[in-house]
Amino acid sequence: MKALVYMVLLALISGCNNTNNTNNNTNDSKQTTTTASAEHDYAQATASENRPGGDTTVSIRPFASFEQPAANLPQALRPDFHAGKALANQPWIKAPTVTRMRDGLGPLYNSRTCLMCHIKGGKGFVPDNGDIPMLSSLVRLSIPGDASKHDGVVPHPLYGDQIQGQSTSLAHQLRHSQKDNKQLRHDVAPEAYVFIDWQESDFHYPDGHRVSLRKPQLRFENLGYGPLGDNILTSLRVAPSLHGMGLLELITESDILANADEHDQNRDGISGRVNRVWDPEHQTTVVGRFGWKSNKPSIKVQAAAAFNGDVGITTSLFPDQPCSPQQQTCLQQENGNDANGVELADELLHLVVNFNRNLAPVERRNINDPTVIKGREYFYQAGCHACHHPNYITRNNDDFPHLSEQSIWPYSDLLLHDMGPDLADQRPDFLATGSEWRTAPLWGVGIQQQVNGSNALLHDGRARTVEEAILWHGGEASAARGRFIRYDRARREALLAFVNSL
Repeated sequence: MKALVYMVLLALISGCNNTNNTNNNTNDSKQTTTTASAEHDYAQATASENRPGGDTTVSIRPFASFEQPAANLPQALRPDFHAGKALANQPWIKAPTVTRMRDGLGPLYNSRTCLMCHIKGGKGFVPDNGDIPMLSSLVRLSIPGDASKHDGVVPHPLYGDQIQGQSTSLAHQLRHSQKDNKQLRHDVAPEAYVFIDWQESDFHYPDGHRVSLRKPQLRFENLGYGPLGDNILTSLRVAPSLHGMGLLELITESDILANADEHDQNRDGISGRVNRVWDPEHQTTVVGRFGWKSNKPSIKVQAAAAFNGDVGITTSLFPDQPCSPQQQTCLQQENGNDANGVELADELLHLVVNFNRNLAPVERRNINDPTVIKGREYFYQAGCHACHHPNYITRNNDDFPHLSEQSIWPYSDLLLHDMGPDLADQRPDFLATGSEWRTAPLWGVGIQQQVNGSNALLHDGRARTVEEAILWHGGEASAARGRFIRYDRARREALLAFVNSL
């Protein structure tokens, strides 16, 4: 089977660079601490901070994409990495076709490829005006009620748990030129075209400096299957960056739990807690660590769920087409299933998962800049590290020794935190409430716009800068936000320079 896989992928892969990425920083990346949950004195910077992925870290010179393999990825694994990259880049097409290995798109979908949303492995985009439909972001959907342990949410009866804005129908493809063609009206319709109307407001610091903030108002047009209803729960989501996922997966559960303080027993105002989610691969409830609300347990489940919900491609983990029971025309469309009844075989899913697993964090920038050095001090003084937990040492894993026992600096505790009413979507997900969000890792945040032009921060892309993102923080982050606001402008800019160096 593996030989067949490589024969199929050979035509997709070109220009694969097997050169091992090297890092100009020769400092030892290993820490002297033996556990990430141990007390750590962050007053003094360490050499390992400059290589946030440990030995996996790749150089910034030259740099044009987050789609780079870990610097220490063994040569023997590099062909698989590039095969997975080709699969993540390939456009899926409507079934049936003569090529049985990449058909089965949709019938409802948001994107034809994985990396059309995660552009160059980085974050997705949100339109800056209400005239452009969303292309690399999506809308989660549900209704109030008691969710099953498998779903985490109560899907909308007509539209499911996600709006798919595209379909394989000719009517959709010709929507700009054939709006009145009656022959096209009976094909499977996209669920809706989603637009964002931005609401602007001004924030004024005590020193008089002004910053413009914005928040999204969703607008649904051409609803394909009836009205959404009055009790609808929606949440705009931007595709996150992919680098470092394999390292995050090897953070021990005990280290994640060590940072949790659900009942705020230390009375610092921060009560991070884990989300416990259903793992369809192992058929059990586990600690979540991926997704904006930590609602996915592993890279494999995250990737398979994205194939299903975003591209309309079925796998052994998610074998059903992305059509609700009410969407009969959608359910009647031909699929691209193989002999095992899925459109993406386990062997191919494995390649994509390991491509994601081995995407490398990037070395820090401007580490000797005096402003950055002072900004590090202000970051810790403000208390940002209470949620953006700086570092861990990954556990040992015999299958991925190059990712094992690495000193990493993602700046996230992977926990849920109540971020206050301004960021709340009021949409629960497993144990996560409508105002709780996973702490987003900060590694690479300062270079993402250079990578693909995206400056969409926070879960819905409302923040265009790190400063705007901080100003939207509330709830458990209110105290740290307040300290940042009370800093004079020079200190604020220094803190921002530090975060953008990560």
